[in-house]
Amino acid sequence: MFNPFFMFATGIENSNPTIEGGRVRVDEMDKCGFYRHWRTDLDLVADLGVSFLRFGPPLHRTYLGADRYDWSFADETLGRLKELDIAPIVDLCHFGVPDWIGNFQNPDFPELFQRYAHAFALRYPWVQMYTPVNEMFICATFSGLYGWWNEQLASDRGFVTALKHLARANVLAMAAILEVRPDAIFIQSESSEYFHADSPAAIGPAELRNLRRFLSLDLNYGRPVESQMYLYLLDNGMSAAEYEFFMQHNLRHHCIMGTDYYVTNEHRVAADGRTWAAGDVFGYDEITRQYHGRYRLPVMHTETNLREGPMGTEAVDWLWKQWANVLRIRNDGIPIVGFTWYSLTDQVDWDSALREMRGNVNPLGLYDLDRNIRAVGRAYKQLIHDWREVLPTQSVCLTVPIVMPSEYDEPYVVRRRDWMCAYHCSRRQRVLASAKPSGPLPAQTT
Repeated sequence: MFNPFFMFATGIENSNPTIEGGRVRVDEMDKCGFYRHWRTDLDLVADLGVSFLRFGPPLHRTYLGADRYDWSFADETLGRLKELDIAPIVDLCHFGVPDWIGNFQNPDFPELFQRYAHAFALRYPWVQMYTPVNEMFICATFSGLYGWWNEQLASDRGFVTALKHLARANVLAMAAILEVRPDAIFIQSESSEYFHADSPAAIGPAELRNLRRFLSLDLNYGRPVESQMYLYLLDNGMSAAEYEFFMQHNLRHHCIMGTDYYVTNEHRVAADGRTWAAGDVFGYDEITRQYHGRYRLPVMHTETNLREGPMGTEAVDWLWKQWANVLRIRNDGIPIVGFTWYSLTDQVDWDSALREMRGNVNPLGLYDLDRNIRAVGRAYKQLIHDWREVLPTQSVCLTVPIVMPSEYDEPYVVRRRDWMCAYHCSRRQRVLASAKPSGPLPAQTT
């Protein structure tokens, strides 16, 4: 039985950046066998007892040109999810763009992506939940700052340019989807990070990174950034007008903040700015408190996993630890509404952050690539069975207004959409009438 009070989810890994100067596409759906086994995979999702699936058709295969789309694969896969009454959290852009767009330095990307999102929503009006652009901070970092993916730049300007385009694309896509589905919900999956100073001389570099980690969500949610970050943005290619766009286009009232957490999300920082993995120091609960304290939005744990190691229990133990963190912050009053083990199956080449095409299978999934269930899959299935009927949020009055695919045409759902449509029309008029310039907050440190 579906429990409307908490969202247990998994996901289909659909990263698709380019490497080697844009000549090679890293398509995880292909490498993990989803194009061949999607029917089996979606049935496995149903068998787990999962009612929510992070999934999206590959942008580079679907968006063929301006106003040109190939919906065939999306029709089949989303159609099957609708039959199974599994609610997709649709991921429209996951680390890559079609070759004809180029990369995230392209200033045309946000408006082109807006058109794609609008066309998608028109074709699949029963879809309610979206992650328009997945992990904007990670995408901008790996593409514009580290030189690993897509444009493969290694500069602050490359990072800021990618970030402003990704964030603008996300905001425009949300607005376009709301025109079609006024009760849409946006679950913004983003990596939750922390940077630990390795010495007193590293405090400054660590503080800089602990401010920069928030930039994607600050822009997305229209939160004024600290003075240091405002100057950083302006110094590296963002204009005041571009910044003001984000302050005036705030759709946070439709948002759940998705926080992703892996054992690699915490970093040690040297005095010269070098970073390396710190391991699980603060943990998901403490870092989520920091993000919730900044944005005050409902939270969903939208990604986690760990390799199944030689003992066979490593991933199971990590699942237990993440779930204990979820329960802890829930019991402390933070409104957490869902949990995700990502992904359904093992992944390929994430041990090199998709920088190399080695074909290394990473045992991170609930199922292996032969679609045999792993120990963590059995543990997750049991966890869902044990907790789904007894885990509301803090109050039944604070539940997420989810509409399952089978409920789309129900009269009460139609009435709510009509009300939301009228609300958005009224709100747009108020925003236009009262728009005021905003600026940065006084300088702060974390």
